[in-house]
Amino acid sequence: MSYVEDPGPGHGSVPPRASFTSDAPSLSLNGTWRFRLSPSIAAAPDPLEADDSGWDELPVPSLWQLHGHGAPAYTNVHYPFPVDPPHVPSDNPTGDHRRHFDLPDDWPSGPAVLRFDGIDSCGRIWLNGTELGVTKGSRLPSEFEVGPLLRPRDNVLVVRVHQWSAGSYLEDQDMWWLSGIFRSVTLLSRPAGGIGDYWVRADYDHVSGLGTLRVETGPDVVLDIPSLGIAGHPAGDPLELPVEPWTAETPRLYEGTLSTAAERVPVRIGFRTVSIEDGQLKVNGQRLLLRGVNRHEHDPRTGRVVSPETALADVLLMKRHHVNAVRTSHYPPDPAFLELCDEYGLWVIDECDLETHGFGPLGWERNPSGEPMWTDAYLDRMRRTVERDKNRPSVILWSLGNESHTGDNLARMADWVRHRDPTRPVHYEGDHDCSYVDVHSRMYATPDEVDRIGRREDDNERRRDLPFLLCEYAHAMGNGPGGLLEYRELFERYPNCQGGFVWEWIDHGLAVPGHFAYGGDFGEPLHDGNFVIDGLLFPDRTPSPGLTEFAKIIEPVRIDAGPAGIRVSNHYDFVSTEHVTFSWVLEDEGIAVAQGVLDVPVVHSGQSVTVPLPPLPPCAGESWLTVSASLASATAWAPAGHVVGWGQLPVSPAPARPAPPVRGPVFRTAGQLVLGTGEFDAATGALTALGGHPVDGPRLDVWRATTDNDRGSSPGPAEASRWFEAGLHRMQHRVIAVDADGDELVVRTRVAPPARAFGLFADYTWTAFDGGLRLRVDVTPDGPVPDTLPRLGLAMAVPGTFGSAEWFGGGPGEAYPDSRQAARIGRFSSSVDGLQTPYVFPQENGNRTAVRWARFTGPDGTGLRVDGDPTFDFTARRWTSAALEAARHTDELESGSLVHLTLDVAQHGLGTAACGPGVLAPYRLVPGKTSFALTLRPVAGGVAN
Repeated sequence: MSYVEDPGPGHGSVPPRASFTSDAPSLSLNGTWRFRLSPSIAAAPDPLEADDSGWDELPVPSLWQLHGHGAPAYTNVHYPFPVDPPHVPSDNPTGDHRRHFDLPDDWPSGPAVLRFDGIDSCGRIWLNGTELGVTKGSRLPSEFEVGPLLRPRDNVLVVRVHQWSAGSYLEDQDMWWLSGIFRSVTLLSRPAGGIGDYWVRADYDHVSGLGTLRVETGPDVVLDIPSLGIAGHPAGDPLELPVEPWTAETPRLYEGTLSTAAERVPVRIGFRTVSIEDGQLKVNGQRLLLRGVNRHEHDPRTGRVVSPETALADVLLMKRHHVNAVRTSHYPPDPAFLELCDEYGLWVIDECDLETHGFGPLGWERNPSGEPMWTDAYLDRMRRTVERDKNRPSVILWSLGNESHTGDNLARMADWVRHRDPTRPVHYEGDHDCSYVDVHSRMYATPDEVDRIGRREDDNERRRDLPFLLCEYAHAMGNGPGGLLEYRELFERYPNCQGGFVWEWIDHGLAVPGHFAYGGDFGEPLHDGNFVIDGLLFPDRTPSPGLTEFAKIIEPVRIDAGPAGIRVSNHYDFVSTEHVTFSWVLEDEGIAVAQGVLDVPVVHSGQSVTVPLPPLPPCAGESWLTVSASLASATAWAPAGHVVGWGQLPVSPAPARPAPPVRGPVFRTAGQLVLGTGEFDAATGALTALGGHPVDGPRLDVWRATTDNDRGSSPGPAEASRWFEAGLHRMQHRVIAVDADGDELVVRTRVAPPARAFGLFADYTWTAFDGGLRLRVDVTPDGPVPDTLPRLGLAMAVPGTFGSAEWFGGGPGEAYPDSRQAARIGRFSSSVDGLQTPYVFPQENGNRTAVRWARFTGPDGTGLRVDGDPTFDFTARRWTSAALEAARHTDELESGSLVHLTLDVAQHGLGTAACGPGVLAPYRLVPGKTSFALTLRPVAGGVAN
């Protein structure tokens, strides 16, 4: 069997060890390499041939498909090759990489290792014509002893990389299939008498406040920690001394060095103890609530090549959006990311480079998790994960991998981890009986299921006694996820339910001209479409509305109305609110009229206080008090003033306004009906102009461009499928009667799809008042209507010059029935273009909720004002819902000559059925008899007439 198809872990590398730097000489071999791609191993010429002048150039780190060599491919579950383990196709793209390098003049003689931090999927390596070995385990490091092979000048390093190998069966991780040397390559001098490896064991006793420190390393190593007064201490001798603990909220790191006569290694030590007590996961004796995300490594231009700057951007965004935990799905990340987690403070589930999901559709037959020939590879991957990252205080659980079913190989991994590192619990979701893991983990459990687990009603006794995590929930694909609030309430209600990790952090779109690409855009015969576009960030790392909503729901300082004023609750796990200042602003119909500082006593973790309202002046209109908690001073991750929590309290309602006197009657003239400032088609009763501005509509609308969650992938028919089957996307309007007698214009219609017997009666009653029109719509279902509707409201079109929007209501961003916690009541403005959310796969977006009034105006200030009775939702866009439904990429949406408005009384919720539960009952739009009213008036020069 060839080395490519050998199910073993590779050969030739030295034993795995921790990732660290030292003062020993090192040489980065990143940069421009020579590169040659062959379509198969058989077609690949001798990799050691002397002449590489005809080869291309390729940066390292990189993935060759993103540099014009072959094409990316995306599958979620299915392997893109025949499942015949451990065999892979003969048509196996093979990339030869070559680097010529000289040693620095002061490079010492003696031992040295060549370190590869990531090669996908199998690399065979030669230095100066001598084979070093073979590495598999793409997201894991391998080191090879090269000291005797080095020469001062013209060293030639050759790496032959195969796209497919036996290891590919273990790397089916719901991401782009991409190949190459995608992490750093480094030559490291290993001085005699140096520090080959070390393990800092730094525990913390939360009762005594003492830290216990011991370093497992070689002989004659001394430890220095100046801030603790430790100098020249034998590293292996235990120490016990008062310390500040490390937590994700207080990431206290003690800078020190390990040294011998030959080498100095900087260390950053965080004291903390992870335990499971009383069925709860605890750190330093305190229960954790994990407000986490799953993070793949992704850059829209470089794929899994993620720069230190990009990794830092991720960490800063997480901290600023209150995320406190990361699951490294589904492989260990670049070591630099975990160092950032140590520094800035994030809890980490460090996951092994393992997933065999493609065996699932085959009934898990021949799954490597239960096959002895794969045992060494499984254990090797776990060893390399643990040894590399053992010194990271941020890592609090080891995860065996993801979606690999179950089997003896996984159980052996768990046994090895417990023997090697009993200080961290073992996680693996696929062990449903929890026979070899320490935490009960699930994916996409419904709120009802989580509630049963929280009540400890599980039939499995072992599971009942373990902490419960949702390692994946709230699939952030497209517009969503909805229903996050219900999960938070369960996590806070039940001590054993300790949070979870939203799937996932970032959309995996790849940048191509005009848009971001997803599965199928590169001609893949087998792909999973835009299922790779499922993150809280857009591919360019712009936060999506889903991240804004998530941040609001998990904010650590919660502010709401208390029985005697303003209640402030501290939802940090460890720290008080001592680092926070509180301010307030009073707005009268969205205009600030007073503001000040709120005096709030220090609130300790898990506690709340109520403080009285500040003195507030009277307001003439609807007024709201917004209270914000902000950082008193800058932190490493945010400036002073960064908001860590906010809440709104209603102060005074909108004053009652008497109904304006009706101004009639209806006039008939030249095929038109005229009522006040409105002109109507005499035959259809449709409004055609308002204040001289052409208008199309409004008329009843029940359709929205379907979302990823509407389209779903969960068991059972998707909501969108039922809507399409019912014909809701092609409703037709029949005018029953137009009654234009007296002061009212009454238009009776029936709205129904072709080929179906059900419909909706919609009666429009128009009256005029000085300056505008009032419309009441009465909707009555007729026949066996569908169980749910996408939306219920009115659609209309206005001139495209009305490109500016201002409104008083929920904002500033989009909101939906089950995703509206981040919307505050205020006065906001935006261009119509700015109201759009550019989801990579176009879909329903941009809804503004709880709107009291909205104005749509042109550059000259003229336009249209809509008032609710009392509120409505709106979207405004330059294309129709049908065009939005038809588009597959953002650059397919072309602006037309109109602005299309939807004015809704209700919308169906979002849910998370793209992968997970659908819309919860309170947020489902169930058809029923409905009445709602709006007023419309023309705006002249920015002032409503």
